[in-house]
Amino acid sequence: MHDGHSGRLQNKIAVVTGSSSGIGRAIALRFSAEGAHVVCADSESSSDSDSDSSDNATHNAILRTGGTAIFVSTNVACSQEVQNLVQTTVSHYGRLDIFVNNAGVTFDLETLQPIWTADENLWDDIQQANSKGVFLGCKYASRQMLSQDAHPNGDRGWIVNVASIFGLVGTSNFASYCASKGAIVNMTKAVALDCAPHRIHVNCICPGWTSSQMTSELMMDDETQDHIISLHPFRGLGIPDDIARAAVFLASEDSSWITGVALPVDGGYTAR
Repeated sequence: MHDGHSGRLQNKIAVVTGSSSGIGRAIALRFSAEGAHVVCADSESSSDSDSDSSDNATHNAILRTGGTAIFVSTNVACSQEVQNLVQTTVSHYGRLDIFVNNAGVTFDLETLQPIWTADENLWDDIQQANSKGVFLGCKYASRQMLSQDAHPNGDRGWIVNVASIFGLVGTSNFASYCASKGAIVNMTKAVALDCAPHRIHVNCICPGWTSSQMTSELMMDDETQDHIISLHPFRGLGIPDDIARAAVFLASEDSSWITGVALPVDGGYTAR
């Protein structure tokens, strides 16, 4: 991957939160393949699925391919830790070009509840991790981008938020999750307007159901799995790399006149 050919993110400094597994890992790996220096941020450097070895941690996987990467332990719902993430990035690489707000919590079988039995503490936890985490990422990333020299094309930075199709449409038994992702979609638009005069792009991706650790639990039985697959007219379930490819586009100079969009990457789920 790193053979001297310049990629679309050549020498850009990119932070990816929630980088240890799933979509975040796929984004970090593809950013590196496109020439970026990647700062991997997560609560732990390797996810449970990666056994107990840190060899499989995302930043180590990047280093093995000849890329450059560091890991910064970060709880995205904590203001000081997000500030530390940005400061560490800048002290290590000199600037911050791309910030991907991907970290967040999803749902599991126990959290599937209609609104009349929905748990209030769970609501608070999901908003903290999902919407507050993205708010803090946007705040401190944009603050840094405002303070540094623009690129030759005049742009100062690229912020990419990861929401969900459930930030665009509802689904039963998921009110807390849908609310948190809807917050990301509209926050992206508001932040994009703040940042537009300063040439900072702010966009978000709304993934459909992708095959990952997070969704596997919900697909335990074939009937549920067949139903979920049938909701995506084009090719069935996505894979994390489908989302990563869209993230490269939104974090690159190819998105030169794009800001404030919520891009569904969902095999046609939201086209109905």
